[in-house]
Amino acid sequence: MPRMVLLRGGNVYSASDPFATALLVVGERVAWVGGEGAAQTHVDSADEVVQLEGALVTPAFVDAHVHVMETGLARDGVDLSNCVSLAECLDRVVAHARSRPSEPVFGHGWDERSWPEARPPTRTEVDRATGGAVAYLSRVDVHSAVVSSALLDAVPAVLHADGYDGNGLVRRQAHHTARRATRDTLPPARRARLQRDTLWHAVTLGIGSVHEIGAPHIADDDDLRGVFALTRDEPSPEVIGYWGEAGPHGIAVALRAGCAGAAGDLNIDGSLGSRTALLSAPYADAAAESGACYVGLDEATEHVVACTAAGVQAGFHCIGDAAVRIAVSAMQRAAERCGTEAVIAAHHRLEHVEMIAPRQVAEMARLGVAASVQPRFDELWGGLAGMYATRLGADRAVAMNPFASMARAGVTLAFGSDSPVTPLGGWEMVRAAAYHRTLEHRLSVRAAFAAATRGGWRAAGVADAGVLAPGMLASYAVWEVPGELVVTAPDERIAAWSTDPRSGVPGLPELTPGAPLPVCLQTVVRGRTVFRRDGTPAPALASD
Repeated sequence: MPRMVLLRGGNVYSASDPFATALLVVGERVAWVGGEGAAQTHVDSADEVVQLEGALVTPAFVDAHVHVMETGLARDGVDLSNCVSLAECLDRVVAHARSRPSEPVFGHGWDERSWPEARPPTRTEVDRATGGAVAYLSRVDVHSAVVSSALLDAVPAVLHADGYDGNGLVRRQAHHTARRATRDTLPPARRARLQRDTLWHAVTLGIGSVHEIGAPHIADDDDLRGVFALTRDEPSPEVIGYWGEAGPHGIAVALRAGCAGAAGDLNIDGSLGSRTALLSAPYADAAAESGACYVGLDEATEHVVACTAAGVQAGFHCIGDAAVRIAVSAMQRAAERCGTEAVIAAHHRLEHVEMIAPRQVAEMARLGVAASVQPRFDELWGGLAGMYATRLGADRAVAMNPFASMARAGVTLAFGSDSPVTPLGGWEMVRAAAYHRTLEHRLSVRAAFAAATRGGWRAAGVADAGVLAPGMLASYAVWEVPGELVVTAPDERIAAWSTDPRSGVPGLPELTPGAPLPVCLQTVVRGRTVFRRDGTPAPALASD
């Protein structure tokens, strides 16, 4: 008999009953949602009764774009994300290298734009800071890095690859080569430890599923399969994998590894911060550059056609407007060859889509192509003084990440962190979308929450998850909420918030910038508790 768990005495966020205070789970499914009176009838048959004591139960978050190993490396390495100068960056590298002698130095998060020196470290400076160790220090967007002489000696191919500047900075193909080499230095036991740490961190934040984004320029597919293996025996979120390699070989690898598709970081272009995102007009701060194109229209089209025929998801990383145009055009061409219904049925997806024109938004909606987007990119880089404005100019910058227009058109939005680019955190993603720096691009809190929960499942082609309603998968989180639950209006000119129960709209925590966020008390994946703040032990993270 499947185990029956009754949760009662709290607030259950469910569209099927906006006043629900109780939830019944049977096995891995939600069996019932309702009020206290009806809950009493299930008490005697339940194997466990959980007294919520006013806590909030919601669908667990889904992070639709994660790099599990690299997140572990960033958490384990030297944090360069809030350095205010080149000197501080190098000081942190020195301290880290001294604390771990004879080890490679991994660092993440530097951003030279706000430094007084206005430049990244040089190879000579990194060599001096690390004492000559192998070192890889990634920029905040993870599309460029600075490497040490020891790494170049170990992987001389970097020296001759496109994008090496001769002074330690690697972009484009040189970065892909250096990034891959960095991962290859890690013994299997350490890889498993770093992956385990990331997955455990995710469940402590109420994340019930992550989309692991693998690709050959990042690591072999055994790295991705290693993440899957951990989830079979240890408390973790549900992992849905993607393999970013084009063509029949890429599809075969994706299927062999158990992925949902040959998609994700199949890069058409790079990033704006590293000036490798593909633009239709030059960068505002570098008139000779328009970005990089790694996959052209013909190759992209053939990939979508092949994935559609194989019944797997296709998709691409596309950030710049020219890259998004290639990706959407490839979907259109595939629909002409395979039929629109076949393309819709395949649940294709695009990652990032930060610069998108209205016509392409409409085509994504028509073809059922989901957008896996990162709301905290706007928080990090938006605004008239942010990186977008620096790289693109103000006019193009204010059009970035148009979440509201995509949602209005009917495009499925799935929220992700692109961790380690931005940290894991579901409520943080919701808040960033609801308080987008450009008012017309903002989503309501409810719409943003749906994109951070159900949207991730829909983007993976899973229809029976992300909502607490009878018959749906029981992947949920229990939260301690500071303050009242509120119904935030999508337009702040109407009202800041409402607690009026007559609206019949289930409330969510207040997410005004600066307000304290909910604390996760429990995370449940398919009916199985994978985290409980009051006692579930963490996996053994320290042993290699």
